[in-house]
Amino acid sequence: MQPATHWTLATDQNLELALKVLPALVLILAASALCGRLAILVKQPRVLGEMVAGVLLGPTVFGALFPELQRAVFTAEVRPTLYVLSTIGLTLFMFLVGTGFVHSDGDGGKGVRNATVLAVSGIIPSLLLGALVGYALHDRLSRPDISTFEFSFFIGAALSITAFPMLARILYERQLQNSPIGRLGGSIDDAAAWCFLAVLSAMHTGGGAGQALRTVALTALFAVVMLTVVSRLLRPLGARVERTGRFGFDEMYLVVALVLLAGLFTDYIGIYSVFGGFVAGLAMPRNSAFLDALHSRMMDTVCVLLLPVFFVFSGLNTQLGGLAGWDMLGPFLLILGAGFIGKYAGCAAAMRTVGFSWRESCAVGSLMNARGLMILIFVNIGLAQGMITQHVFSMLVLVAVVTTASAMPLYRWALPKRFESRMTHGTQTGPRKASATAAGSAGR
Repeated sequence: MQPATHWTLATDQNLELALKVLPALVLILAASALCGRLAILVKQPRVLGEMVAGVLLGPTVFGALFPELQRAVFTAEVRPTLYVLSTIGLTLFMFLVGTGFVHSDGDGGKGVRNATVLAVSGIIPSLLLGALVGYALHDRLSRPDISTFEFSFFIGAALSITAFPMLARILYERQLQNSPIGRLGGSIDDAAAWCFLAVLSAMHTGGGAGQALRTVALTALFAVVMLTVVSRLLRPLGARVERTGRFGFDEMYLVVALVLLAGLFTDYIGIYSVFGGFVAGLAMPRNSAFLDALHSRMMDTVCVLLLPVFFVFSGLNTQLGGLAGWDMLGPFLLILGAGFIGKYAGCAAAMRTVGFSWRESCAVGSLMNARGLMILIFVNIGLAQGMITQHVFSMLVLVAVVTTASAMPLYRWALPKRFESRMTHGTQTGPRKASATAAGSAGR
């Protein structure tokens, strides 16, 4: 009888946990659906509403108005489960982003030059301005065990991120994916930011330069193996789906297992599973039937069920009430200014130098300034590793919300509908015909 008693106890504990997690998930989905719909009504991307929902369910609003209820819903037992779900969701989402990433459109040197100019202008000004602000604020905002270089570099790298999946979704929704600005992607910015984070993580763990070099070397080896050996091994799978039109459970088992294994490996070497998921997406077959089937099977579940959990998990760590008063408001405005000016002004000025009109240049600058989900992933890793404080985390979450919310109004101001329609119908000439890397079709 003793084993049965143990089994009953274990079953009761599992049921008790389920009865705590399920109400939290229902509340998360309801808040995300409502805020996402409201965002669309005010002509903002749905993801902005989902980001706001995460903040609202945290201590700033829900916790301030109904503290007992908030603690009852998001208990200490529930949070680890939410963390696991959010990690799986992020890994799968970054995988889908990778599958939607088009490596090249074969447009020639001019397009590559323009995309490179945009990438550099999207990284360098924000990185330098952010690092300068981080250097100035280190003594006031940083943890005592974090060096000035680490803190400054982290702030600069966080501000250099562009949410290229979200940018891609906006362009596709507006049928601009094949326009001059639609062919300029922000993916290099994100790739650079993840490399920066890998180096910072290695330094922070106490391994020094040797550990950082080991992490970078293993990351490079992983990417090479995935994009050569694994990619070639997967080509017959893509050809079979293209030929038969069938994408069944066997294919899904293989793909999902590969993504999770890639995430596990990158977690193990210290750069987190999101990078592994993205590289696994890049390694997938590029057959249109294969990619369409994959997206139709996975995208809705990931975006509707798992990503809102991540936004709320971020929101539970975001306390905006602590930013009131000049002691925190002043540093926040400095960080926001550095991020906004670095991206918007830097990208707009660079696009103007390669022949785009001022309207098109400012439109590109506004879209590149949207940080969306990417910066939230970045700063959550920084908080989990102890590289930033709770106050800095909250500031950077608010920067993500503000810059993402400003993207579409600034875009519409720079490129009203009559000018946008000309681009859609391909009336531009000269340098505005140049194109390069197309943005991925999967995006937030």
